[in-house]
Amino acid sequence: MKIRNNALLFIFGFVFPLVAATQASAGEAQEKLRIKTISLGIVTRRSHAEIEPLLRDFIGYVARKLSPGEDIKGRVVVAPSVWQLVKQLEQKQVDFYMDSPYPTYLINHQNASVLLLRRWKGGSGDYRSVLFGKKGDGVSRLEDLPGKMVAFEDPGSTSGYFLPKLFLLRNGLKLVEKTSPEAAVPAGQVGFFFARSSNKIVDLVLAKTVAAGAFSNDDYERLPEKRKESIAILGETDYFPRNFLSVRKDLDPAAIGRLEDVLLAMHQDEEGRKVLQKTEGTTKFDVLPGGETVVRQKLAELFGSLR
Repeated sequence: MKIRNNALLFIFGFVFPLVAATQASAGEAQEKLRIKTISLGIVTRRSHAEIEPLLRDFIGYVARKLSPGEDIKGRVVVAPSVWQLVKQLEQKQVDFYMDSPYPTYLINHQNASVLLLRRWKGGSGDYRSVLFGKKGDGVSRLEDLPGKMVAFEDPGSTSGYFLPKLFLLRNGLKLVEKTSPEAAVPAGQVGFFFARSSNKIVDLVLAKTVAAGAFSNDDYERLPEKRKESIAILGETDYFPRNFLSVRKDLDPAAIGRLEDVLLAMHQDEEGRKVLQKTEGTTKFDVLPGGETVVRQKLAELFGSLR
């Protein structure tokens, strides 16, 4: 009788949980089958005919891996502005999108999407801003900048505007925007204007038209050695994630989970690596450093205080 009881315990203790686990897995599979289309949104002024071929392999790979054996369609949706992408997210025309920090902040701030992963590009997941002047020009530290002009890149650039501006403000400097590099700057303030390109910023600094400029560490590394030797580093900001992938807030949780799994593993197989490289030089995706809440707060701290 004791042997029979032990056998029954084995059946109930092992076989039934196994059956339950199998049923749970089947239930999850049925959830995934609800996904018939996965749509990638991108903010650009270029036409769909120009952009779709560039992202076709990426969205096709993702769609195929989401639920092997199922006919899930991949789709690229083009938005001419961040506000149009917000509308497309709200109308469920877009399921996920990839973008740099500032557009990501603007879109997600409208409560239509949430951060999911960090996107590595060019072999790096982060970048920072470098502030520099011309070597031997009398500007060797931040304290030398009041009364002078600084060249930033453009109003939407994280490394060429937001990061260096916040860095200067936190170092006690008062900034005032100007429309040209020749504009007069009040004593005790630092003037800034937008040069619109990193190359022009360097030209203006080396020509002594402005006292300093700011660009990314990537821009600095790409400089010819002769130009590097002509500039003096005044300061460097902390590193910041260079790109993100966000998902529609009301996307099916099963789809979000599977999408995350697919993207995190994508760089681990040969086909995935090739597709990533073709997708604007993407290296891989990884988890958000510190988690979603921490990164969201950093975005709000950087962009919310400077808008």
